[in-house]
Amino acid sequence: MNSKAFHQDTINKILAADNEISDEVNVRTASAPFQAEFPYERDSEAQVTRREFCNFLFLTSSALFLGAAGFAGKSAYDARSPRTFTPAKIDGAMSIEPGSALNFAYPSEEDTAILIRDTDGTYAAFGQKCTHLSCPVYYSQANDRLECPCHNGGFSSKTGEVLYGPPPRPLDRIELETINGEIFAVKREVRGNEG
Repeated sequence: MNSKAFHQDTINKILAADNEISDEVNVRTASAPFQAEFPYERDSEAQVTRREFCNFLFLTSSALFLGAAGFAGKSAYDARSPRTFTPAKIDGAMSIEPGSALNFAYPSEEDTAILIRDTDGTYAAFGQKCTHLSCPVYYSQANDRLECPCHNGGFSSKTGEVLYGPPPRPLDRIELETINGEIFAVKREVRGNEG
């Protein structure tokens, strides 16, 4: 029997069983002539013992638990250690007019902030992200307050406290210092989680 006829014979056997429901016995019967070409045991492949399954389940669960515990431990450690800040000069702070504002970033480029120079010449700085849904707030000179255009939240331009709207806590406060006639941001404080 040549190989082409042999293959056709096998195909015919498989197609002849259209009305039968294929099960593992039919597959074994159909693949038996090829067992020598692919020498693996189907019995050992198909069998997963309860012990092997439980070992696999235990190992994967243990790995997930240890990974989660590691992340939780690192987060707890990071939360307990005080954050250090490096003073950063706010470029252009001395040149803004009273009753106006200047955007800057502190302590990193992703942490946007806003510096306000009051009409009496004093400075105050706050995080620029609204504490409701992180929309950027802007200084409204006409109302002398910080306003969030997304959901109509309002903050005091002097303290950063919530005046109205949905924000649940005050804006982050940025401490300022004057060093050699220049305004520096020296610390950023997240407020409203004290209680």
